[in-house]
Amino acid sequence: MIVFKAPEIVPIKIESAFFVACLASTPKRVFLSKLNEFMKCAALSTKNCVMYKKLPKRRYELTMEFLKKELPVPARILDLGVRNPFTEWMEEAGYEVVNTGGGDLDFDPSEVNAEGFDAVTAFEIIEHLVNPMPMLQQIKAPKLLASIPMRLWFASAYRSSTDKWDRHYHEFEDWQFDWLMEKGGWEITNSEQWTAPSKHPFGIRPFLRQFTKRYYIVSCERREQQD
Repeated sequence: MIVFKAPEIVPIKIESAFFVACLASTPKRVFLSKLNEFMKCAALSTKNCVMYKKLPKRRYELTMEFLKKELPVPARILDLGVRNPFTEWMEEAGYEVVNTGGGDLDFDPSEVNAEGFDAVTAFEIIEHLVNPMPMLQQIKAPKLLASIPMRLWFASAYRSSTDKWDRHYHEFEDWQFDWLMEKGGWEITNSEQWTAPSKHPFGIRPFLRQFTKRYYIVSCERREQQD
């Protein structure tokens, strides 16, 4: 039995017999298409998605403050990565947001070639890429806002044991990220760094997190190419 939630917190239970009955009366292609549409709809309702029950509210608030300062509303944004809770935050603030399809930008960064956007946002995206350079070079928008988790001297790089997409190939020092932006053709015009305090500051690492900078956000403009 598969159990998941529809967008309006309506519990849906789908028994195996349901699939059998539907497949018996509906062309397989049509059934799978409708099922895929429903699953996408459920996934897009991130407010009710289990993986987003604990939102990084402090980081979201700081990111939004920085975004509003660097890119006033109204603006059209190409947000790298699939739709997520912060997408909804941006829309509620008045931005028009289009997300990329969730493909691997290491292998195919062509989605960032889209034109007609005031800015590209890459919040907690670049650390997941093995080689972000092609993606940075292909962005068409004139402005880029990006944030990353910074390297901590007292902790290893983050790696999920269950989700291969939820891993950090890079955790930068600020100067390394600045260098990446410069080589990618971007000029940083503003930046901020934030801590990520633990809610349970007991132990050495949680104590260090109280004052060690963990997140780095930059606002960049495309650098004019020199002849």
